[in-house]
Amino acid sequence: MNIKPEISWADFEKIDIRSGTIISVNDFEKARNPSYQLEIDFGDLGIKKSSAQITSLYRKEELIGKQILAVINFPKKQIANFFSECLVLGLYSEDKKDVTLLTPSLPTKNGMQVG
Repeated sequence: MNIKPEISWADFEKIDIRSGTIISVNDFEKARNPSYQLEIDFGDLGIKKSSAQITSLYRKEELIGKQILAVINFPKKQIANFFSECLVLGLYSEDKKDVTLLTPSLPTKNGMQVG
């Protein structure tokens, strides 16, 4: 397992990680790898869209209302005909085929910042 280079606290502070609640989930048929299109409510920061390759471990129905953590200050990324506005965070399995979502251990207000 490779450890990435050390970064400064200032580098970490540039990453804006927030809590949000998934409010809609759709199949992303045009994605190269099986994915969902998510809409996530970040409270006062609004609703953002994301593409997530989490179909192997999560059904659409169980994702609605689930709180997640996401990076919200990356530039938009076009994936096929869809613009992803945030990066939902998760842990890869050892074979890099499955992703387990990072979630708050207790309910939080949408938009709360990790720090």
